[in-house]
Amino acid sequence: MVLQQQWRHALRRYVLFQLPGLGALILLLAVLESWIDLPSWALWGSPAGWIAKDIFLFPFVWRAYLPSLSEDNRLIGETGISRQRLDPSGYIFVRGELWRAKLEKDNSTQPVEEGESVVVVGKDKLTLFVRRKQGGIS
Repeated sequence: MVLQQQWRHALRRYVLFQLPGLGALILLLAVLESWIDLPSWALWGSPAGWIAKDIFLFPFVWRAYLPSLSEDNRLIGETGISRQRLDPSGYIFVRGELWRAKLEKDNSTQPVEEGESVVVVGKDKLTLFVRRKQGGIS
């Protein structure tokens, strides 16, 4: 649910950032049309191509349009894979990076084996605090 809300927010920002460029293209085409006789495919195709470009690129750049949160907050809730046994600390792989991780402090916490999925629940400097993800091994 959180990811869907972030995606919608990013989509709104992306569209708002792309509108000035599309407006400038349309204005440029209107000026060019007054100077030279442009074919109708150029008048309609250029904005359509611009919009198609934006639709194509959005899945690749949408995270850049999220509100500027600190990296601390962006990692919370992310899923990672343990690269070694966490008992209570070790290393996990999250969002393409290797991080030092510790299991969250809980009396019933059992070690997490290599290859198991974990969820980031907090961060202190360069150490992530994690708990075992329900569902276990990925």
